[in-house]
Amino acid sequence: MAKGKRTACVVICDITRPVPNALILPAICRTLEDAGVPRDGITILIATGLHRPNEGDELVELVGPDIAATYRCVNHRGQAADEHDYLGVSTNGVPIHIDSRYTRAELKITTGLIEPHLMAGYSGGRKLICPGIAGLETVSAWHSPRFLEHPKADCGVLDGNPVHAENTEIALTTGCDFIVNVCIDGKRRITWVGAGDMLEAWAVGVQFCRDTVRAAVPALCDIVVTSCAGYPLDTTWYQAVKGLTGVLGIVKPGGTIVLAASLTEGLGSHEFQESLHAYIERGEFRKGARSAEPVADGVPIPGAGDHCAMDEWQLVMLKKVLGHCKVKVVSGAPFADVLRQCGVEPVATVEEAVAASLAEYGPSARIAVIPKGPYVLPYVA
Repeated sequence: MAKGKRTACVVICDITRPVPNALILPAICRTLEDAGVPRDGITILIATGLHRPNEGDELVELVGPDIAATYRCVNHRGQAADEHDYLGVSTNGVPIHIDSRYTRAELKITTGLIEPHLMAGYSGGRKLICPGIAGLETVSAWHSPRFLEHPKADCGVLDGNPVHAENTEIALTTGCDFIVNVCIDGKRRITWVGAGDMLEAWAVGVQFCRDTVRAAVPALCDIVVTSCAGYPLDTTWYQAVKGLTGVLGIVKPGGTIVLAASLTEGLGSHEFQESLHAYIERGEFRKGARSAEPVADGVPIPGAGDHCAMDEWQLVMLKKVLGHCKVKVVSGAPFADVLRQCGVEPVATVEEAVAASLAEYGPSARIAVIPKGPYVLPYVA
C-alpha cells in the first residue's frame, strides 16, 4: 500500500488510552520508510477528539523518546474548524468534519486499543476517526441524546447500537487504508495484535476482547466496588464516569457502586464543568442538548438539531447510572461538594463505603469487586 506514496498519516490515541505506542509506532514508521514514504511525509496525528493536547514530556510519554524526536507529531484540535475538511452528512444527518491532515494524506493508517466502551460497545477501529479526529460539530451531533439514550448504546454491545453504527458510517465515509490495533492485559502487556482492514481486523480483535474480558456473576449485586483502572483513566471526573457505566449491568436497581478514582486533574474540561454546574443549578443535565440545527454550507441539516454541548454527553451517561443506583466515590479530590451536589456521595475510604452499604442492605448483601472496571464486561449468568 505504501509504495509510491509521498505522504502518510498515522493516527494514535491520546494520553487517556494506555496504548503501547512506543512498541507499535517504530514498526509502522520503519515499514513506511522502507516502502519509500519520506520521513518528512509521515505525520503522527494524536486523536484527542475534544480532549486537551498532549505536549512536552507527556508527548514523550505517549509515543516514546525516539518517535517524539524523529517524526512530526501533532495534536488534533476538534474546535479548530479551519483544520477540518467537510465530507458531507451521514444518513442520520450528522455533519462530517474530519482533520484535514488525515483526509489529505495519500495513505491513512489508524492504531488503537480494543476495550469495552461505555457508549460505542468497544473502542478501537472506527473510533480513532470519530470521535478521535472529528470536529466539534460532528462529535456534538454523534454524542447527542438521540444516540446515547438508546438502550443498546452500552458497553460490549454492537448489534443495534446506534452509536457504533453511526461512527462506523462516518469512518467509512472518511476512509481508512489500514489499522493496527491491540488488546492488553491487567499489566498493560499486549495480548493480541491485529492489522489490516478497518472493519475485518477490528472485528477479530473485538471477538478476542469479548472472550477475554467477560466475567459472570450468578445474580444481581447490591454493591459493586470498582475503579477506573487508575492513571491515565481516572485523572478527571469526566473520565471516571467510565468506571461506573461498565458495571451497571450487574447492579440491582437501588444498589450502590463504590468507585475509587484519583481525580488528580479535577472535574474535567471547562465546558464539562459549565454543564455540570448548570445541572446543579437547574436540576437537569441537558443544557443546550437540543439547540439550533447545525448547518452545512449555510443550509440547515434536517433532523440534526439534536446535539449536546461539548463534553455534556458524559452527563447523559452519568444520568443513566444515577437513574439506576447510588454512587459513592473514594477520592482525595478537593471538590467533594460538587460531587455531592450532582448526586454522588464522596467517601474517605473504600472500607467506609462498603461498611455503610452493608449497614443499608444487610449482612446477606451480595458484593462484587472489579478492580479495573473499564477493562471488564460483567454480566449476570
